[in-house]
Amino acid sequence: MSVIDDLAREFTRLPGIGRKTAYRLTHYLLKIPPEEACRLAQAIEAVAERVRHCSTCNNLSESDPCEYCTSPSRDRTTICVVEEASDVAAIDASGGYKGLYHVLGGCLSPLDGVGPEELSIESLIARLNGSVREVIIATNPSVEGEATATYLHKVLASRAVSVTRLARGLPVGGDLEYADGVTIAQALAGRRGM
Repeated sequence: MSVIDDLAREFTRLPGIGRKTAYRLTHYLLKIPPEEACRLAQAIEAVAERVRHCSTCNNLSESDPCEYCTSPSRDRTTICVVEEASDVAAIDASGGYKGLYHVLGGCLSPLDGVGPEELSIESLIARLNGSVREVIIATNPSVEGEATATYLHKVLASRAVSVTRLARGLPVGGDLEYADGVTIAQALAGRRGM
């Protein structure tokens, strides 16, 4: 097997990259100047060497604790619980949330062998000191995300903390005729006064 095949095989290990795309990426890297390909390789190596999980919130960061946990401007009374570190970036980019985060590292999925022990739930519970007043559950609206949200609600219900869930419904700019029934039902259930 050639080095071209080896690189393409490594690309197929990435999510959403099939065999054709892997070879397309490999051949693209062979077309660009070698110094550009080396910069990409160095960036991948740097991430692998320097990025770790924050010991407080489980987010990915070069520092421990991460920049969210150490920032004096963050609201320390709320913790937003997400499945993956990429969710932190998405929520923070919205500019609508200024509290702390907690990354579970996935969601409950018994068929895949992921139970509560495989997620960072115990460290979330350990963070619920007297200053935290609200835990926002921001898991994905999938079957596994809903199961995880329900489990977290049960676990956190006995704590002196308010447990809320992200609202769900119709996206801004969307058309009702293209929305599925579950989304419309959730939008109706979560309606509010104007």
